[in-house]
Amino acid sequence: MNWMETARTSWSAIGSHKMRSALTVLGILIGIAAVILTVGLGLGTQKDVSSQISSLGSNLLIVSPGSSTSSTGVRGGFGTGSTLTEADATALSSKVNAPDIAGVDAEKSSSQELTAGSTNWTTTVVGVTPSYTSVRNRTLSEGTFITAKDQADEASVVVLGSETATELFGSTRVVGQSVTIDSQTFQVIGVLASSGSNSTSNLDDTALVPLSTMASNLVGGSQANSVSTVYLQAKSADALPAAYQEAKALLLNRHNIASADDADFTISSQDALVGAATSVYKTLTILLTGIAALSLLVGGIGVMNIMLVSVSERTREIGLRKALGAPPGAIRNQFLVEAGTLGLTGGIIGAALGIVAALVLPGVIGSSIEVSGLAIGLSLIVSIGIGIIFGVYPATRAARLAPIDALRTE
Repeated sequence: MNWMETARTSWSAIGSHKMRSALTVLGILIGIAAVILTVGLGLGTQKDVSSQISSLGSNLLIVSPGSSTSSTGVRGGFGTGSTLTEADATALSSKVNAPDIAGVDAEKSSSQELTAGSTNWTTTVVGVTPSYTSVRNRTLSEGTFITAKDQADEASVVVLGSETATELFGSTRVVGQSVTIDSQTFQVIGVLASSGSNSTSNLDDTALVPLSTMASNLVGGSQANSVSTVYLQAKSADALPAAYQEAKALLLNRHNIASADDADFTISSQDALVGAATSVYKTLTILLTGIAALSLLVGGIGVMNIMLVSVSERTREIGLRKALGAPPGAIRNQFLVEAGTLGLTGGIIGAALGIVAALVLPGVIGSSIEVSGLAIGLSLIVSIGIGIIFGVYPATRAARLAPIDALRTE
């Protein structure tokens, strides 16, 4: 019997027991769909996290101050201190001191209430420098950004995030309007283009003012010259390590710290943030994929059960074929083809179901799902393999039946 005849006979045997075959296929397709969705969800989440981190800016280093200690001896966590200053940011912008740093943006933030007419909204007010848009990779949808003159004059101007503008005015077309911050009037000169959220904040819900204005008019006191974060933009991705070392050495020298272990600041990079997040999600994806793969094992056991039942029901057929001269190999091949066909059918339907779910579910769960061509291809191979592997024993059992024993079985 050639392979075409074997395939035709196998299809006929599968079709004669439609319900049984459908239930067998169901176990495999659920497993395949689960694996594709699990892998896709892991890849989609990694992509979302990388995108959120990249929204901070390109080739970015983030310098944060060290910890603080209150008058009562209570120590805050990293980032709560006042160890970074505007002078540090100015030194880091020097091409002599740090030739691999292309841009520097020092920021100082505070939660403030904004008022426009009878409407108020509490948001994060951030003092920034004119280099904010280039370093942080932001653009404007309306108006202009803070200039060097605004910084020098401590101007009372503000650039609103799109969500903040909408909350205060009901529109983003608000250039020329006025808002009150801490009893002081600020003129709106621009609106940031929407950028979504990152892992810690809503980038569209913010108000930006000149750093000098923030220091002198909105914060003042002993904290006037300190900054909460300094963002450093390296000249290129390849220059990121060099920029890191230059920034670290310069700040250690400026703060008179001999050992890096005693540094009163921390420097993190996008690569480190992406790497840490990716590592976590990879581990989670592997764990969930392993759990989903268990359903494939269950599906494989279902294939074996069905094929064993099929062998028992078709004992006389097997005996008759062997009595007519069919070799054991032909009998074995037929049952293996049947098992492989069930596995492949389950794989194809499961892959199709997984792709459809990957297109529909993101709008429901609010998370991206990336369809992986590699995962689909491997799933189809695995589904065929499961059918064949779990079909070997039933096929071998059928091939070993003695013709005389099979023919006299009622």
